[in-house]
Amino acid sequence: MASTTAIADTLVACQDCAGTIAPITSGDPTFDVRRAYDVLAAINARRVAAGWVSIGRKIGFTNRTIWERYGVYQPMWAPVWSHTVHFAEHSSATLPLAGFVRPRIEPEVVFKLRTAPPSSDDPMALIEAIEWVAAGFEIVQSVFPDWRFAAADCTAASGLHAALLVGTPLPVTADNRAEIVSRLPSFELTLARDGAGVDRGTGSNVLDSPLNALAHLIRLLAGQPNFAPLAAGEIVTTGTITDAWPIRRDETWQSHYGSLGVEGLRLRFA
Repeated sequence: MASTTAIADTLVACQDCAGTIAPITSGDPTFDVRRAYDVLAAINARRVAAGWVSIGRKIGFTNRTIWERYGVYQPMWAPVWSHTVHFAEHSSATLPLAGFVRPRIEPEVVFKLRTAPPSSDDPMALIEAIEWVAAGFEIVQSVFPDWRFAAADCTAASGLHAALLVGTPLPVTADNRAEIVSRLPSFELTLARDGAGVDRGTGSNVLDSPLNALAHLIRLLAGQPNFAPLAAGEIVTTGTITDAWPIRRDETWQSHYGSLGVEGLRLRFA
């Protein structure tokens, strides 16, 4: 049984050097999600000591349509950092792939918090805490070969987070809150690579609505005293609406958010 410190050291080395390791659970069947969050806390402490600045959270595995494919049946979270989050100018950007480990792309709904959100399942109470909504492309990576892992493995490995591209924000106002709430479960997202359609999904894939993903994170953090609750100003990306797709250099990916009313993204990989 490896120590929390040893596992954190190994995962940081793999993330920083694009290395791989066998899933932690394959060598230690007792390694569970609770211990994985201890590892995540140790990794976060190392990152902060190195000057990294957390600016929000990512929520992973909120899309129940892909649970069986990956063998992971519960959501998880991890921080996103000032140097892993990029804001697309005019919803278009180029991102180098160097340093990522078997990267994949996930189209997501991103929130910025106006205030600390309440612990509530009421979508109107939650939307009132949100400053804006935007399109997002999260780039995820797996230090575990062939994208084979258990929930504890990917929780410990920073929720598989590598980077996040955020599109043009749609401000949330008193006039459009109810409309956004109604459209978040039902809008259809389309994903294309080099102009050809690849996948599609609806907002309901994400725990029936991206707002439910936010509510889930709030409840999860309430039971984790070693981590800070969500605060005003944080960015929260709520999980992929489609499957996660492998990406390669010189590809250009585009998303369209249909009736949600946010501008989709165009991302080229270099």
